Amino acid sequence: MTDNPPTTAEQRPSRRRFIARSGAALFSFSLVQAHQVRGTQANSRIEIGCIGMGNRGRMLCDILAGHSGYRIAAVADYFPAVADRGGELYGVAKERRFWGLRAYQRLLASGVDAVFLETPPYCFGEHAEAAVQAGCHVYLAKPLGCDVPGCLRIQEAGRRATARKQVFLVDFQTRTDPYFIEAVQRVKEGLIGRVGLLASEYNDEGFPDPPLTDTIESRLQDLIWANDDAIGSGYFVNAAIHAIDLALWIAGDRPVSAVGASRIARRDPHGDSHDVYSLTYEFPGGLILNHRGEHLKNRSEFLCACYAQGDNGYLETHYNGRIRILANRGGYRGGEVQGLYPRGAAANIDRFHRCITEGIVDNPTIEPSVNATLAAILGRQAARTRTRVTWDQILQENHRLEVDYSGLTD
Repeated sequence: MTDNPPTTAEQRPSRRRFIARSGAALFSFSLVQAHQVRGTQANSRIEIGCIGMGNRGRMLCDILAGHSGYRIAAVADYFPAVADRGGELYGVAKERRFWGLRAYQRLLASGVDAVFLETPPYCFGEHAEAAVQAGCHVYLAKPLGCDVPGCLRIQEAGRRATARKQVFLVDFQTRTDPYFIEAVQRVKEGLIGRVGLLASEYNDEGFPDPPLTDTIESRLQDLIWANDDAIGSGYFVNAAIHAIDLALWIAGDRPVSAVGASRIARRDPHGDSHDVYSLTYEFPGGLILNHRGEHLKNRSEFLCACYAQGDNGYLETHYNGRIRILANRGGYRGGEVQGLYPRGAAANIDRFHRCITEGIVDNPTIEPSVNATLAAILGRQAARTRTRVTWDQILQENHRLEVDYSGLTD
């Protein structure tokens, strides 16, 4: 990728450096299983299985293919042509290209060191659970699920991975960027004083939403699934989670409640996801987060932003744009964030490699990612029902969104 960040020798170890330290790194922690490191023992590269070969999956595979520490050994997708095309692109043997609903099981059975999960999010709980059980390290997209049971299933799979000394990383990009990291840290250190109000926004175009068919097969490609709450978590959870995660990062806590409103405003809708929304979250201590967003084909420019108003200053952040702090005493010049979508993924992929090869298995991305997904689900429910909904309420209800698998190919 042309806009990947430069990496240091420590961040991207050479083959010689890796081999030199592999004896100590791979065997200094006794709970690492032999099959977890077979790729590194054989050729200094981690053998990867990629589950989900759509646009995002192929983007990650492009990064993996350019990283000296990985080898793409197997691919899987529901659609045979997609799996085969991905296999051709990345030199995967035909016998390790899998398709169908159970393709992930066949990929895991083929033997890989780690898996990248890039399917519609309704699959994640089942796939991550099976991957951890198979002894694989897990790299997972956001959001973690479409409902509370799915999130809790990921949470448990992550805990099990940590206990088994397996790496489990969730791919949020903002938390890799030095401008974001520095700005949030300065807020936490008190540069803008006590934060009283957070405001976030996510605007983007919608995705195709064709008429429903006899099965959900027609919803499983080209981000059509973002129009469906049960399959893709809906627009709010799938997209607004980026801005909401940043707000939770700044707040250093999870919300206690949310209230708001949402509706379907796109032309000729067929999925059940709402696409315009306005919400207010409340945090412990009274901190308020206002969030709004839309997904309409109206030429409104992409905007993913979060702002913090303190009694001594102001923080401004953009996923693609300026980050700065203005304060009564001091400030932070920050800078312009560009190319974060692929650049953040490249940083996380490099971090994933480093964690596996160096035995770093604290897995710190699990808890904040679970909280961000649950916060987005909380907001979706509050806005859809136009009532105040609490965090404790959604956990107690533990409502499951059912997916109809009938007519699909195993």
